[in-house]
Order: sequence, then structure tokens, then C-alpha cells
Amino acid sequence: MSMQDARPESFATAGKADALLNAMSVDIEDWFQVGAFETVIDRADWDTLEQRVERNTEAVLALFDEAGIKATFFILGWVAERYPALMQQIAAAGHEIANHGYDHARVFTLTPDQFRSDLDRSRKILEDTSGQKVAGYRAPSFSIDQRTLWAHEILAEQGYAYSSSVAPINHDHYGWAGSPRFAWKPVEQSDFIELPVTTVKLGNRILAAGGGGFFRLLPYALYDRAIRKMHRDDGRGAIFYFHPWEIDPDQPRVGNAPIKSKIRHYTNLKSMRGKLLQAGQDFNWGRVDELAALEAGLVR
Repeated sequence: MSMQDARPESFATAGKADALLNAMSVDIEDWFQVGAFETVIDRADWDTLEQRVERNTEAVLALFDEAGIKATFFILGWVAERYPALMQQIAAAGHEIANHGYDHARVFTLTPDQFRSDLDRSRKILEDTSGQKVAGYRAPSFSIDQRTLWAHEILAEQGYAYSSSVAPINHDHYGWAGSPRFAWKPVEQSDFIELPVTTVKLGNRILAAGGGGFFRLLPYALYDRAIRKMHRDDGRGAIFYFHPWEIDPDQPRVGNAPIKSKIRHYTNLKSMRGKLLQAGQDFNWGRVDELAALEAGLVR
């Protein structure tokens, strides 16, 4: 693991935070496929539940069109298999199609052979339904960590250009606190890069600042301050993520889920769309593959 301390553009040169390119991404999964509910909703029951991913993803596309954002959509093969027209709609709008695995199985629950099979299955579905080549990957629940170093090697072997699968933090559901905070090359003799989700450094602490629950639960001003601090201190673009269900306040409620999961999942759903539009106005956004291309020249 190595990483060069070079910067695409310094904060001083840029003049303002929104001059730096940041990457917008969406993890396409339905409300019942999230890690928070994996112990109370069985995969075998998914097809019997109310599916809202198509309408919610179309709402995300409308939001991006309003904000003038091109983004990367990390999509479950399970979703693409059932909604091929939606895949074509995403691709036709100029967004990047990327792999999020087939059915949201965390990488550390799979063997290397199972991971290869999952990648093969999901990538074929995504490429067949969208007509777009898939070069990016994000592990469900950021589940590439120190237990699954082999996953990066397999992704490189299969010709992926980048992964955005690591959260360099301590968290009760995921995290690899020892990972570099910015782009790095995890496989020797390969141009394949890992783009960790964004964090901010406060003193000796590394805190999540990449979107999702952090963005939805806390005031927008804190997110704005965190990203501007990261831009100023580190001079690197942010990698932001969210899910279509996060702009759907009318989604079904899972009554038997743990209270912590319910708080994380349902808080501030009504305000999420407005906050996303605000972020769209305040910062400069592009696709993950665009940021990956910039970062690829900065790491050894």
C-alpha cells in the first residue's frame, strides 16, 4: 500500500471549495435490502415485498437533472435483472453504471470463489441491461477491509479500473481504520485503484463525511463545514454516496428491526431531497470514474 502526497488542485489555487471536482454516487438498492435490516428480512422474501426502487431511482434521476449532476450508480444485479428499462434510462442520461454485487452480500461473508461468481453474475446483468461497460465496483456496506485483501486482487484480475469499497473509519457495521484516506493502489504491478469514501480529520480523529446517514441525520451546515475543511486541509475531491430510499419518506416501516437501525434508517427522510439539492449547488460534482481518472495519476 502506498500513496503519493500529491494534490489535483490546492485549495489556495482553486480559490473556493466548489472548484474541486467531487464524485457523486448512488447505491441502488431497495428499502428492504439494506444492511440495517439484514437480520430481520430474509432474502427469500424480497420478491414478496413492496418494491419501490424503480420509482425512487427515477426520482433521483429527476433530482440530478434539476441540479445538473452526472453521477455514478452502483447497482445491485438483483435490481438490474428486474428493471432493465431503468438501467437503460440511467445510462441514457449520461450517468456511469457500476457494480454493487448481486444481492448485497457483504464481501467478508464470501469466499474468494464466491466473490468471483458474484462479480461475474452481477457484471453480466448490468452490462447486458444497460449496454454500458462496467469498470467500477462498490462492495455492499463498504465490506472490503483487512479481512478481504484478496478482493482487490480479484477486482484487478477481472479488469476493473477502480473500487470505492473502503470506509477508513471505525464503525459498528463496517470500517477499515488503517486504510489510507485517499486514492491508493492496493495491488502491486496494477493500475487498479481504491477510492475510499470521504472522511475528515479533526485532531487525531477520523470522522465519516461521505454522505449516507452522516449527511441525512446531521444539519447540512456540518456537512458543508466538514467537506470545505477536507478540501482546505487535503486538497482532494470528496466521494459522496446515498441511496434512493433516503428520499422516500413513505416507504414501509420494519417494526421488528433493532431500534438503532430504525433511527438510522428513518430519520430525516423528508428533508433529504432538499439537502441534496443544496449540496448540488454548493459543490462541483462529477462521476466516480472522472475522479478516479484524476486520482490515478497521483498514486504510485
